[in-house]
Amino acid sequence: MKLASRLLMVSSVMLAVTSTFGYFFWYKPKFRSTASAFAYRSDEYDGSHKTIQRLKQKSLLAKDFVKEHGYNKAYCFLLDMRLPSGKNRFFVYNLVKDSVEIAGLVTHGSGSENGTDELTFSNVKNSNSTSTGKYKVGTSYTGSFGLAYKLYGLDATNSNAFDRFVVLHAHACVPNEEISPLPICVSLGCPTVSPPFLNRLKTYLDESHRPVLMWIYY
Repeated sequence: MKLASRLLMVSSVMLAVTSTFGYFFWYKPKFRSTASAFAYRSDEYDGSHKTIQRLKQKSLLAKDFVKEHGYNKAYCFLLDMRLPSGKNRFFVYNLVKDSVEIAGLVTHGSGSENGTDELTFSNVKNSNSTSTGKYKVGTSYTGSFGLAYKLYGLDATNSNAFDRFVVLHAHACVPNEEISPLPICVSLGCPTVSPPFLNRLKTYLDESHRPVLMWIYY
């Protein structure tokens, strides 16, 4: 009876040791994987946090503008040209929920590139540059690139947008997903997006009973 009890106790101890060893043997790689993934997200958050801060600062100004000028109060388009072109920098911003609804890639003008990491901007005709500032998104039409939306510059920095034929349109050269650190194609000054992304923007624009504000900033 004593022998049986001892054998049972030894078996229980061995089973506990084996289970513990097995647990750490099989799950330790998952702990390493989780820690690595968390570190990556943390680094990524540091970058996106700055973007979010700029978005929130700009959205506060946008809220005042749309209220004062009778624009759509629910959402606006914010384009952060400080971000590289291979990253999403066209944001549909919900002014009510204070959050980003969707984001996509958007070009800058070829004339805005100067051989450095910094972009330059111009309101001059034939400059092929992006113009910063607030825009009123106008009516849609079918142009040489298909569906497009007229843009009216509202600031001194983009007052020639309409005369420069700067419009919101799509082109197949713009990918549907981020490709950073690689850049995307450039335009002649138009904020150009991918065809699928323009279709998503179309929903917002066509359903709005008031003008939608688009703001390009740096």
